[in-house]
Amino acid sequence: MTTSQHRIGSGFGARSSADDVLRGIDLSGRLAIVTGGYSGLGLETTRALARAGARVVVPARRRATALEAVEGIDGVEVDELDLADLDSVRAFAGRFVGSGRSVDLLINNAGVMAMPLTRIGPGWEAHFAINHLGHYALVNHLRPALAPGGARVVSVSSAGHHFSAIRWDDPQFEHGYDRSSAYGQAKTANALFALHLDTLGREFGVRAFSVHPGSILTPLQRHLSREEQRAAGWIDEDGNLADPTFKSPEQGAATQVWAATSPLLAGLGGLYCENCDVAELTTEQDPPLTGVRAHATDPEQAARLWELSAGLAGIDAFAPTA
Repeated sequence: MTTSQHRIGSGFGARSSADDVLRGIDLSGRLAIVTGGYSGLGLETTRALARAGARVVVPARRRATALEAVEGIDGVEVDELDLADLDSVRAFAGRFVGSGRSVDLLINNAGVMAMPLTRIGPGWEAHFAINHLGHYALVNHLRPALAPGGARVVSVSSAGHHFSAIRWDDPQFEHGYDRSSAYGQAKTANALFALHLDTLGREFGVRAFSVHPGSILTPLQRHLSREEQRAAGWIDEDGNLADPTFKSPEQGAATQVWAATSPLLAGLGGLYCENCDVAELTTEQDPPLTGVRAHATDPEQAARLWELSAGLAGIDAFAPTA
């Protein structure tokens, strides 16, 4: 199969930081939206973009917490958004579109991981609903504000996509539940979403990428017990980082910042990135959790997911007009 999933020689790598990839890039006059931009990788992304001159909007479920987290960062504002509530998504997007401003960079960073079985809205599984459907709805509702001169959308996926393709026969886990598979399906959905968004949006100047930020200890792991994290080799008996492959938050934010801003990606889109470069397509014979699997880069699967998501979320702002 012919694929564009090949490294392009960015000059950066796993240990590059968000500031490293932004060195020499002036984002003055650009506006970015970073979901979850007040915690973990999102906060480091917000800081780096603001230091490079961008105006950053941080939509947050916990507004007071977000205001405290970003206090003192110039050029950052906070609004309310709960990705688990599509009415909240619609309201935030409506306020933003109504402001008359354009979005140059949209980084869909917020997410959940390893949750116990949780139902949202009409019974949607929480990983799929929050990580994917909430962001699907957000991008579609923000469609009028995506900068016509060129906007980039970054969907934060994960190597967790290796755990599961889209479960077309049971995407909401009505018949048995496994939290690793639920997380994996949602991360596959993040990659497929970016792939099809790029296909639909490029004629409007919208390009999209998905990224694996790497392994980083952040509040994302709050649903995993300390015992589980020790058993995985992530931390030691005292709770300190034990896995040398883990990145710092500043390094973890780098790939999503690189995908959102790198001039090397001009004219490209729909690609899955890791370690501040385009990832290679891999198979079961390759080292585990490296590169991107074919089920997360399949355009037919991406189109099918978009159709499913449009029906669930009740919006398709990129549908061809008659």
